[in-house]
Amino acid sequence: MNTKNYSAFAISLSLHGVALLALAFIKYQIANSDVQVALDSVFSEERVQEEFEQEVDVSTDVAETMNFIAGSVAPNTTAVGGGTGAVAAQTKIDQSQSLKEPDFTFKAGPITVPGLNVLSNDLGSGQVTGDIGRVVEGYGAALGQITQELIRLMREEKVLACWMFDASESMEDDRREIRDNFHKVYEELGLAAKSDDKLRYTDEPILTSIFAFNTNATELTQKPTSDIKQIRTAIDKITKDEGGDENFCTSAASIINKYGRMAASQKRKLVLIMVSDESGDDGSKVEEAVELCKRGKVSTYFMGRYAVFGFPYARMTWKDPKYGLTHWLRIKRGPETPFPECLQFDGIHERWDVYSSGFGPYEQVRLCRETGGIFFLLPGDEDNISGRGSQLERKYELLDMKEYLPDLSARVVYQKERDSSKFRNVIFQVIQQVNPFVDKDLQMREHHFPMEPEAFAKEGAANFTKAVRALKLMNQAVVFLETVKPLRDKEESQRWRAHYDLIHAQLLAYRVRLFQYILVLDKIQKEKPQPKDKKSNQWHLVRVPQMLTPDPVQVKQAGVDLDELKAQEDQARKEFQEVIKLHPRTPWANLSQQELNVGFGMSFREHYHDPKYDLVGKEIKLPNP
Repeated sequence: MNTKNYSAFAISLSLHGVALLALAFIKYQIANSDVQVALDSVFSEERVQEEFEQEVDVSTDVAETMNFIAGSVAPNTTAVGGGTGAVAAQTKIDQSQSLKEPDFTFKAGPITVPGLNVLSNDLGSGQVTGDIGRVVEGYGAALGQITQELIRLMREEKVLACWMFDASESMEDDRREIRDNFHKVYEELGLAAKSDDKLRYTDEPILTSIFAFNTNATELTQKPTSDIKQIRTAIDKITKDEGGDENFCTSAASIINKYGRMAASQKRKLVLIMVSDESGDDGSKVEEAVELCKRGKVSTYFMGRYAVFGFPYARMTWKDPKYGLTHWLRIKRGPETPFPECLQFDGIHERWDVYSSGFGPYEQVRLCRETGGIFFLLPGDEDNISGRGSQLERKYELLDMKEYLPDLSARVVYQKERDSSKFRNVIFQVIQQVNPFVDKDLQMREHHFPMEPEAFAKEGAANFTKAVRALKLMNQAVVFLETVKPLRDKEESQRWRAHYDLIHAQLLAYRVRLFQYILVLDKIQKEKPQPKDKKSNQWHLVRVPQMLTPDPVQVKQAGVDLDELKAQEDQARKEFQEVIKLHPRTPWANLSQQELNVGFGMSFREHYHDPKYDLVGKEIKLPNP
């Protein structure tokens, strides 16, 4: 190799060396910069167990222009939930927002988190599941969103929309509000049909039929129609039906069987839009309804209320028209899961609270999710709902609840998974062991004790015996629950960890409460107090923070260790505080705070019971809510 070649090689080597050094420097600079880059993958495990949710603002004015939204993407949000994959695929690539110049202007708005099995399960099959909880501020906002959904569907194919309205007593006020806002839907649909290039040339892009449902569905239009006057007339025909149950699954199935073939022959998409404030009486048939909807490619939308946290029932107040007496009627409003995951017992009897779960009733939400529809969560401020927790805000922040999402699997799948986990199975067994709907002796009297000494002695003795037995059951339940305490921190679900924390604290507290119940019954029996008001005719036992101190005889009769009971009271208070700390701004925290506020003590108050209440079933007929 001559000198010239050596020179060229040296120059080349030097240039490559400088380039490599420069590249290394660039890499070093990037690695050590202060810029923080957040990487988020749709395939990450965190995203699998979440669900899309968004809040919709109130809007009751009729729109003057139409905006079409693919899928169930709401305006001014990144949340998606509902619709089908095929809808999103129709957006042209060159018109996609993702290819336009990015706008880096920060705009404050609600934070929405995508999740629960939507992306990871559905992107591969081309099907996006429905939206399990779109929060709205009222029927006006919900109806506006449904309008947008109908317009979106109409632009793909003709639509047959079947509206199903719950005809029960509890929906009386809701139906009035719906009638006041319903005109908006069809005025905007008419505007869309005239202004949209595709819809204006389509003959009857949407037909509508109106149904009221209770035990069965009753059609209020003679047949599906595009005549707005007929639709309005049918809406005005909706009145309360005091008989029967709220069978939304059965009613939906009957409508699909009636109009499914007609919709298919006319190449229309059948859409069910249901309105109810209850979870329904035929929830056991939800899988049949899901399969029927899937076979007929039927999408379901639901305007409903929050489910009671871990409990099937709520209570609504109703005044009888003859005497104006207030009655408390039990309605089905939950739970948010396939089976209740919380205690059904409150230390004396079945629960009488209405704490919101933050989610809709399981059956309704599952039907919407599996059929690509939307469950609209309506406001929780219902004047006729009573019980502990009725005055609290019923909506929870999504970011606080994203780790506590309910399992929306089919009941068979859910039960198999629950029972395969020793931790979850023991919790469920405890719930069943102290369930007053299963064990009727756990239904102890708290109110309406007679004042006559002999009558009180008989009633008091019966409830005293029940309370002693229940106290022992609480102790057994605590021991059983503690057998899986080592598994608590290994449990993957934050929801089930929260269940364990709350239930353990409650069992300790209820043991104390039952002992106080025994003491106050014994106190009345021994002292035979006289009422201060001559009108008073009953004793009511009430829950108070102050504790009664037992005498040695009472301790022996109840068969309890006083020191152990005091230790359990202190431990229960400590554990409730820990639940509030570990699970803040959730239903678990709310129930814990309630227990601390109410206290574990019992006292008695005199009360006047109107004898006209005894006319229930005679002169007073209670409606079926």
